[in-house]
Amino acid sequence: MNFFPVNLNIRGRTATIVGGGGVACRKCHALLEGGARITIIAPRLDPSLGELRDQGLLTHIQRPYEPGDLAGAFLVFAATDSAAVNRTVAEEAASRGILVSLADSPALGTFTMPSVVRRGELLIAVSTGGKSPALARLIREQLEEEFGPEYAEALAILGAFREKLLTVSKDTAYNKKIFNELAASPLLELVRARRHDAIDLLLTRLAGPGFTRERLGVEKKDSA
Repeated sequence: MNFFPVNLNIRGRTATIVGGGGVACRKCHALLEGGARITIIAPRLDPSLGELRDQGLLTHIQRPYEPGDLAGAFLVFAATDSAAVNRTVAEEAASRGILVSLADSPALGTFTMPSVVRRGELLIAVSTGGKSPALARLIREQLEEEFGPEYAEALAILGAFREKLLTVSKDTAYNKKIFNELAASPLLELVRARRHDAIDLLLTRLAGPGFTRERLGVEKKDSA
């Protein structure tokens, strides 16, 4: 099955998880990163989910799933150990026009969650269409080694640089040229080596004295 890749803004939206085990736990942590409001329907919770509940990070309805439980949800995850229950959840979600993911039968749902690498606002997603989560995990681990924390800082600089340049220059061709030069520059290597003065020199050479890290609001002090 060929899935359509898309990034969803779920901040403040309700995500309902039916099931309280290990699969639900993994989904929950990913949803929290996206800022979702989480409701879990399950008689029992994995201990780590219980801790999140006690911290007020999710709502727990302590009973088995019942028809009507999905009302108001934006996303639904069927993650119980019963294939029959998961299918029933999927059927209700479909009848309500709600996106649903089935842990045990991805093809019966309307979306799957890829394996992801996050570096700040950089998001790299790997999907095998549900065919081999193990392969997706292996590729993700390889990407984690290749894309280190410097990518988060470099992306923050690139984003702030772009935002400011767009406010001071309306020349589309010029701006594109500068953006491409900065993206192709040794910025990542300079960030990795913590050569902050060299980063400022690079930025100001490309766009002028108002484009230092401090002026862009992305100055980062060394913790070492």
